[in-house]
Amino acid sequence: MLDLQRIDKTWTLFLDRDGVINHEKKEDYIYNWEEFRFYDGVLEAMKMLNDRFGRIVMVTNQRGIGRGLMTDADLKHIHDNMLAAMQQAGGRIDKIYYCPAKDKEDPCRKPNPGMAFSAKRDYPEIDFNRSLIVGNKLSDMNFGRNAGMHTVYVRCTHPEQGPDPAIDLAFNDLADFAKTLQLA
Repeated sequence: MLDLQRIDKTWTLFLDRDGVINHEKKEDYIYNWEEFRFYDGVLEAMKMLNDRFGRIVMVTNQRGIGRGLMTDADLKHIHDNMLAAMQQAGGRIDKIYYCPAKDKEDPCRKPNPGMAFSAKRDYPEIDFNRSLIVGNKLSDMNFGRNAGMHTVYVRCTHPEQGPDPAIDLAFNDLADFAKTLQLA
């Protein structure tokens, strides 16, 4: 079981994007910065998480690129603006990993753990036993399980999701998780 009191700067936080950091478009993609809207409390939460975790990475499936609906440059523009807003609020993301693949069997497409292994290659100090993923879908939870990390489910987009063996802890949203962690 995940004990929040154990989390310190030796831990790595993996974050999903759509539905965790920003409002998700139902059955569609965020195509540009103008469509990107942070959830309330996320920027403050990122500062709290920055103070607790030694490494923070984002892992996001971005199939819209693979489908030709947007480009890598479109995604970079969104992420550059997102990171600037986070940094201005005192938060950070050390690196963003994204998978543009359409094929669900692609090793980097969640729930497959390829993006976690890429992060470990870039940051060898990452220990999956001292890592957790925060996500809003079971594919995020299974990504965490497949990499050997702890899982935190946020109910932003799927509040009806009941208990599941892939979920260690559940919170209403990222801000709720960060506030609870700060009190631990």
